[in-house]
Amino acid sequence: MFHVVLIEPEIPPNTGNIARLCLAAGARLHLIEPLGFSLDEKSLRRAGMDYWKECDICIWPSFDALQAEAPQARFFFFTTKVERPYWEASFADGDHLVFGRETKGLPESLLSAQPEHCLTIPMQPGARSLNLATSVGIALYEGIRQASQSGAA
Repeated sequence: MFHVVLIEPEIPPNTGNIARLCLAAGARLHLIEPLGFSLDEKSLRRAGMDYWKECDICIWPSFDALQAEAPQARFFFFTTKVERPYWEASFADGDHLVFGRETKGLPESLLSAQPEHCLTIPMQPGARSLNLATSVGIALYEGIRQASQSGAA
């Protein structure tokens, strides 16, 4: 199983699309607080997340708490601030694919702490960024593709 980690997500429909993607791919979604929205039933319904209870979702008070719970896990950080494309990484079952807030991306402290695990999704010059759900889809299915080719999926 792959793990998708959203650090302080801000936009409910993006998180809903990512939750649906994780459900379809058999991945676990980890949400790192604070969230930019409420997870009460009324808010979830309004955001079109009627399948939310079917998803494998864990909510964490901090990224440190998640890392402490999974000390042997590998974490890959997706950012526009590096040059290494995601396809140069060798993903494996159990990996955590980490994405930042829609407006600010990942904190610099995470990126500088593990530069060898920072990856980007290349874009044409002048493109600011991809939608968060699109980025997660690209990375998650590349991980699944690699794992299936190695027989680990």
